[in-house]
Formats: sequence, C-alpha cells, structure tokens
Amino acid sequence: MGAPSALPLLLLFASCWAPGGANLSQDGYWQEQNLELGTLAPLEEAMSSTVWSSPDMLASQDSQPWTSDETVVAGGTVVLKCQVKDHEDSSLQWSNPAQQTLYFGEKRALRDNRIQLVRSTPHELSISISSVALADEGEYTCSIFTMPVRTAKSLVTVLGIPQKPIITGYKSSLREKDTTTLNCQSSGSKPAAQLTWRKGDQELHGEPTRIQEDPNGKTFTVSSSVTFQVTREDDGADIVCSVNHESLKGADRSTAQRIEVLYTPTAKIRPDPPHPREGQKLLLHCEGRGNPAPQQYLWEKEGSVPPLKMTQESALIFPFLNKSDSGTYGCTATSNMGSYKAYYTLNVNDPSPVPSSSSTYHAIIGGIVAFIVFLLLVLLIFLGHYLIRHKGTYLTHEAKGSDDAPDADTAIINAEGGQSGGDDKKEYFI
Repeated sequence: MGAPSALPLLLLFASCWAPGGANLSQDGYWQEQNLELGTLAPLEEAMSSTVWSSPDMLASQDSQPWTSDETVVAGGTVVLKCQVKDHEDSSLQWSNPAQQTLYFGEKRALRDNRIQLVRSTPHELSISISSVALADEGEYTCSIFTMPVRTAKSLVTVLGIPQKPIITGYKSSLREKDTTTLNCQSSGSKPAAQLTWRKGDQELHGEPTRIQEDPNGKTFTVSSSVTFQVTREDDGADIVCSVNHESLKGADRSTAQRIEVLYTPTAKIRPDPPHPREGQKLLLHCEGRGNPAPQQYLWEKEGSVPPLKMTQESALIFPFLNKSDSGTYGCTATSNMGSYKAYYTLNVNDPSPVPSSSSTYHAIIGGIVAFIVFLLLVLLIFLGHYLIRHKGTYLTHEAKGSDDAPDADTAIINAEGGQSGGDDKKEYFI
C-alpha cells in the first residue's frame, strides 16, 4: 500500500493510540498534554516514533536501500550507486556529508557541475563525482522517502597522491671511502606513504620512514635518510629514492641523485701489435683510468737512466724495433689524486719471412696443376676399372671335321688347333 493512500488511516490510528492523551491538531501537528501550551510536535516525528512502532505496520525489508563504500584517488572520479528492491512509489535521494541534497531522482539539487546523473530508475539512483578533492571525503547518504524514511550510508575515502620526492644532502664530489648521508622527503600522501632507497639495482637500507601531518590536517609528509660509504665503483651511480603508495597503482614515482667519486688512477700497458717482431713499428699504450683522469705519464725502462719519456700522451713509440729494445718497461700515470705504475715486458721476436709476390704466384699455379693431375689419375683409375669389368666375351666353338667353320659375321681373333678323340677344336670370340 502506498504512503499517500494510507495516510488518513495512519493519522486516525495515531490519534487513538497516542499516550498521555496526546491530541492531533487541525494543522497536522501533535499536541502533547505534558508540553507547555503552544508547543507542537511535528507529525512526521510523531509518526516515526509512535505509529511505526507497531509490528503490524512495519514496512518490508525490501524497501531498505543498499550501497557500498568507495575509494578514489584525488583528482579522479567516483560513482555512487544506490539500489532498492521495493521503492513503494517513492524516489531515491543522494546527500553529501554536509547533508546537502545532490540528486532527488532525476532532479539535480546542488549546483556542482562535477556531480552528474549516471542512472535514475525507481530501483536505482547512481551519480558520479569528478575531479574529487580531499574535501569530498566523508559519508554520503542514500535515502528513500517511505514511511518511515530509510537510509543507507556510503563512505567515500579519498587517497592523497604523494608528491615527487626531493633528495637533499649531496653537495659536491666525494672521495673514495668517504661516508655520506642523503635525505628524501615527499608530501601530500594520504594515508602516509613509504620511502625506499636503492643504488642502481642494489637496495639500500635507510632509516624507517618518518611521518608528519601536513597543515591541512588531511595529508602527510614522509621523510627518510640513508648513510653509506662510497667506493670507486660508485662514481656516476644513481642513488634513487622511491615513493610507495596505493594511489600510484604500481606506477614509479622516484627521484635520482647522481654522485661523483674521486679516486686514485689505475693503468695497464697494451702493445700494438700484440706480438712485436724485429723491424716492426711498435706502440705501447698506457691506458690510465681514474677520476680525475691521469694528466701525466712517465715512461721508464729498467736499467736505463734517465727516464725515457715524460709527456701527456700515453703511448711510447718504437719506429723500428731492434733486439736491444727488449726489456721491462714501466708507465706511471699521475693525477692530482695520486699515481699508479704499470709494467710490461717486451720480447722482440725474430722477423718473420715475408713471401714475395712471384713465389706466391708460383705456389698458386703449382696447386692448380696438382689438382688437375689428381683429377686425371682418378679418371684413369675409373676407366681401367670399367674396361676390366666389361672385357671381351670369349666364344667357344667346337668343330668336328674340316667342314666346321665360324659364322660370316664372326671375327677370328685367335685359333688353336688340337686333336682330341679325332675331333678338331677351334676357339673364336666376337
């Protein structure tokens, strides 16, 4: 039964049932006898507290609306959906945490262009709120105006997105084996974010994340520090501070600080060509590495005084190698961070014979001739084998008397005479 058609019966029932001799005035308000004269109780309040307390008049649970809690990232869009099975000829309504009506059925009640109607039917009212701000967080109410009014709550949680972290503490180049401390900070997260450190692919164990509430009372500022000793391998490495927060949905939000490490040089000597021979030109390259790079190279030969060469160039040149150049050579690479000395033992080998162009030509011709002779030999072998397997077939003809003779088309190659039992025997082959 709809509420409008049942109203007269409900009012009559309320007037008879009201305790304490309460009377219903003509203007639709309750007038309690224990109240001061002129004090009126609204009809709706009386009906909800008195009339509907009767079990026989309770509405079906099918008219109870339901909704769900929602979580949205600040700046995103949230959809509030309210449904009811039995609407009892009434409409659904959405209200914000300040109890301002947003939509009543299809009718917009609050002039906020961020709030739009998604779906309105007798059984559902769905609205969307775009560009959600932290101030939009709270409990939203879906109501249906049955007797009594029934409501459902939807808690909207707005996640604050953490800002890109800021790294401080690095001021200038570090020396090898120095210890440094870097600080990282990120604001605007809700709930509070977590910070992690890494150096390249290696995780660094920093201090636990410190949390401080922002002045707006809704978001948080988080900070962390990491302390480590640098090595020469850390020169040019990126120290990365990353923010971990559910609002980022797995996206990377991090800041990198590249560090520079000063360290003493190293060096090694590389010969060019790698196997030098007498009479060749040889370059010994002194390959220095360091930060800063070596600015000076000193070449020496053991047993030789004074030093061979001091220059900014790293190569020692031998225009024409001799056996006397054999020995141990040292290269000292120097920068303002220190020096390093590398050694190389030079053994000059005998000169390798260089074939002339004519001998090379004759060798090629000889190879071709030998190949042709080989083919001819193979051909002769195959030909002889063929002839042996297909030699002439001998035909034996036994003739009796002197009248026996070979056929006309038979060529006589060989004949032998003999007597055996008085018969002549002759052999022919075609």
